Amino acid sequence: MLPPDLDGASTLELGCGTGYVSAWLARRGARPAGLDNSSAQLTTAAALQDRFGLHFPLIYASAEQVPFAGAVFDLVISEYGASNWCDPYTWIPEAARVLRPGGWLIFLANAVQAVLTWPEQDDLPTTKTLQRPYFDMHRFQWEGSDAIEFHLGHGDMIRLLRRAGFEICDLIEIQPPPGSTTRHPIATLEWARQWPCEEVWKARKAP
Repeated sequence: MLPPDLDGASTLELGCGTGYVSAWLARRGARPAGLDNSSAQLTTAAALQDRFGLHFPLIYASAEQVPFAGAVFDLVISEYGASNWCDPYTWIPEAARVLRPGGWLIFLANAVQAVLTWPEQDDLPTTKTLQRPYFDMHRFQWEGSDAIEFHLGHGDMIRLLRRAGFEICDLIEIQPPPGSTTRHPIATLEWARQWPCEEVWKARKAP
């Protein structure tokens, strides 16, 4: 999922939560910064930094308005942070703005197939039948939840990334290998072995 050489790379995690992805990057030799719009999450991230002795900047801000100058990062990454909770038509151009030419954008989010087959109730797993239209996917609010999520169809995502100045390098549609287990109710293992419930986009800013 990650670029092969992170030694010395300047990285920004959008929607870092407790900061575990940035901690992985730091252990790979990167110089990470984590950004989140939840002060509670950043408080937990700071406590974990003290516990494990691994410190990097934590910034309280929205991924839709990144408080950095342009062209300062080698990698922007999001694992169920901005990639799920911010409007892609805003946060992806912001990611492009703060990346250096040739820099990477990598993000993990729910797969389109999962979004299309979720019931309206927030706590039920994916089904084997379509629950909503594919066209015009964008803003979602599930029954019983106040949270707003954002998901785009593949064609819309490709066009958005291209408009933002990215070359699309890969789309990894994740399938659990034999012997996998899960504690998450998003999908059963039987379902996830037939259709992707998660996908990773890898794109590179044009030189």
